[in-house]
Amino acid sequence: MTASSEVTTYSPDNLIAGHTPQIATDTGTLITGQNLARGAVLGRIAASGKLTQCDNAAVDGSDVPVAILVEAIDASAADKVCQLYVGGCFHSDELVWHASFNTDPEKVAAFDGTSIVLR
Repeated sequence: MTASSEVTTYSPDNLIAGHTPQIATDTGTLITGQNLARGAVLGRIAASGKLTQCDNAAVDGSDVPVAILVEAIDASAADKVCQLYVGGCFHSDELVWHASFNTDPEKVAAFDGTSIVLR
């Protein structure tokens, strides 16, 4: 068996803020038309159960943050299954927010009632 010549680079970020509460993950389906970065704040469309970037002006259910995207994902051409953070402690400033979340109080209150805590 030979060693692989592929080199990967670890680029740490400050998305995760601590160990309490513990990080919890799940999977979901990102709806077609989204090309989102790691840390994007996601909402769930009530009619389909699919995820999209959370927009607090939306009226389809996706105005309520439910998860944070674990890795960047391109669903431009088709729905994609993605990994989600559904619990844990995260730095608010490191998350990728929709422009409709334009104040710190909106961001801090966004995950109230969930297992996600923002610092």
